[in-house]
Amino acid sequence: MELTRLEAQVVELRARVARHADELQVGTETGATSTATWLSHQARLTRSAAAGVVHLGYDLDTHDVVRDALAAGNVRPEQAVVIVRAVKELPEDLDPDLVIRAERHLVDAAAEHDAKTLRILGRRLLEVVAPDLADQHEADLLEKEEAKAAQAMRLTMTDDGHGKTHARFTLPTVQAAMLKKMLLAIAAPKHQAATHGARVERRPGPERMGRAFAELIERISATDLPKVGGTDATIVIHIDLDVLTGKLQKAGVLDTGERISPSQVRRLACTARILPVVLNGKSEVLDVGRARRFFTRAQLTALGIRDGGCVAEGCDWPPWMCHGHHWERWADDGNTDLTNGGLLCPRHHARAHDPTYETTHQPTGKVSFHRRN
Repeated sequence: MELTRLEAQVVELRARVARHADELQVGTETGATSTATWLSHQARLTRSAAAGVVHLGYDLDTHDVVRDALAAGNVRPEQAVVIVRAVKELPEDLDPDLVIRAERHLVDAAAEHDAKTLRILGRRLLEVVAPDLADQHEADLLEKEEAKAAQAMRLTMTDDGHGKTHARFTLPTVQAAMLKKMLLAIAAPKHQAATHGARVERRPGPERMGRAFAELIERISATDLPKVGGTDATIVIHIDLDVLTGKLQKAGVLDTGERISPSQVRRLACTARILPVVLNGKSEVLDVGRARRFFTRAQLTALGIRDGGCVAEGCDWPPWMCHGHHWERWADDGNTDLTNGGLLCPRHHARAHDPTYETTHQPTGKVSFHRRN
């Protein structure tokens, strides 16, 4: 306990010295671009850690109650940072006496609570010192946070080439809470026992949550999602009939390019979450002639398997983001069938209908566009 107190006092002293050094611009004498750069070199700290020390020095200089408590060893450094941040988030026009009261309240609470709990208490700080302003301030604060969260949403997915994809994402709190609740419902012991017939721990760990995430994805119906290029987001698998019936062990190929095992193909086929394109088996009618103007889902799927994406030379758009195009226009008596159809991405589809461009069919099955003279 005494060591922890001494550590807090040293942190306060170092922050105070760093602030004073920045005010004197001591780093300029050695050619440093900033005090943080000078301190990082002198103390063997990273640039970000040194900058944090300087910033803490300035924060403590404007928050006397926190500074005195840290200098006395009564609050821990991480607690001090949380308290300062919470006080800074109070309304700018709040009475200074109420600000000091709020600061003292959190410093006193630090004797009983760690930094994590203090952060929670800090969000409700206005309810203690100015309850009549608390609701409006919280609403304003939440709206600002939600706007920032909406701008910060990210998702990256990387295939490692060995059957696994690694992902990182950032979600707003409400969508993250929705996702977590869905996953916990699937990972719940009762559901796991019912589907897998085994006893499981009540608290799901990372592995069970990962399995729940995979199951959630399989449960989502592609018919509930927006259509792209006239088809929905159902995964299409290119397989032999003998693979589907179990007579042949051969990999299936997804329309996204990935390959999966025969057992995985058969399992997914049973769940009806995929669309198997079976070779040498009974298939849907693909040629409908003049019966309808737009390509059917079955035709678009067949075009995707045949063309593999946009057929314009040099274009790499995948099939599920392309449109079905009539080479001979339907309005000019062109049939809606595979021989008169091909996949084009939106950009090249627009070019195919642009009278200033001429479309040339290449022997490779690709097409090229050239501006007419």
